[in-house]
Amino acid sequence: MLDKLEAINQRFEEVSQLLIQPDVVSDMKKYKSLNKEYKDLDKIVTEYKKYLNILSNIDNAKQVIATEKDEDFREMAKEELDELIPQRDEMEDTLKELLIPKDPNDSKDIIMEIRAGAGGDEASIFAGDLYRMYSRFAEKQGWKMELMDATEGTSGGYKEIIVGVSGEDVYGKLKFESGVHRVQRVPATETQGRIHTSVASVVVLPEAEEFDVEIDMNDIRKDLFCSSGPGGQSVNTTYSAVRLTHIPTGIVAQCQDQKSQLKNYDKALAVLRSRIFEVELAKKNEAEGAQRKSMVGGGDRSDKIRTYNYPQGRVTDHRIGYTVYNLPSVMDGGIDDFVEELRIAENAERLKEGATAE
Repeated sequence: MLDKLEAINQRFEEVSQLLIQPDVVSDMKKYKSLNKEYKDLDKIVTEYKKYLNILSNIDNAKQVIATEKDEDFREMAKEELDELIPQRDEMEDTLKELLIPKDPNDSKDIIMEIRAGAGGDEASIFAGDLYRMYSRFAEKQGWKMELMDATEGTSGGYKEIIVGVSGEDVYGKLKFESGVHRVQRVPATETQGRIHTSVASVVVLPEAEEFDVEIDMNDIRKDLFCSSGPGGQSVNTTYSAVRLTHIPTGIVAQCQDQKSQLKNYDKALAVLRSRIFEVELAKKNEAEGAQRKSMVGGGDRSDKIRTYNYPQGRVTDHRIGYTVYNLPSVMDGGIDDFVEELRIAENAERLKEGATAE
């Protein structure tokens, strides 16, 4: 492990020097990539230096115990050693976790799509509840959430809503939210008091930047149409809504949230680029044999990943068998425990893979 850490330390020094080179500063793509690498390495190098300091103090304490004749000094060194060894073990666990290969997309912003599934009006209301849950979580994280497109449900909520979320490590924290979310509760429209089950699907796409995926603009068909929904007098009178179709793949994206056709075009292009990027990413993972069915998914959008049971106040994540009984808090954006438990499960799998590979 020390060899790996020393190699990372050397690369960190190298990247530090590269970042001040004029040819790098003038190349935005290269600079951005190196700056991201610098931040990632900085976290590991900071902990590595703390670890080296602890190892040095352990050696010094052992030296005192072995050579010092003064019993008081030796006793102090033994006490120090008793404190240092657990610190060393804890630090080694931290470093092992930091050395797990990261998903390069973890630091990306995302485009999140929430769609009502089976369950009629209640499914749309639930999709709206999920949107509010993620909005509150984003707010607590200090992230920015921006509406890209929405189709409202007839009794509230959304048949479909697409939002962009930007901030630190957004994809890393929300990537496991992709899948089918199920709600069990008595709908407001139910007169008999019967519990209904409805579902909504969530898709989390890492937002693709221009250099992540190259699109030939000649391959895109642009259609304009009138916006539908809230928006004042301009609704249904100006062709501000934009629909983009990527002809080679048939992938479609649209945006009608903004009154400006240009803004709608930019947002629709961002969604289209991210959807194409996700398809390319899936192909790449499959080719490398990395896209396997793991306990935390990674996978199938049709997987039922979580159940929100209102009568029991219970939320269960089926992938890791994790249950909490604080549903109101979860629906108010308190999904931190799920995010953390899923991250721990993923890291445990990656550690296992690393051990098998070695």
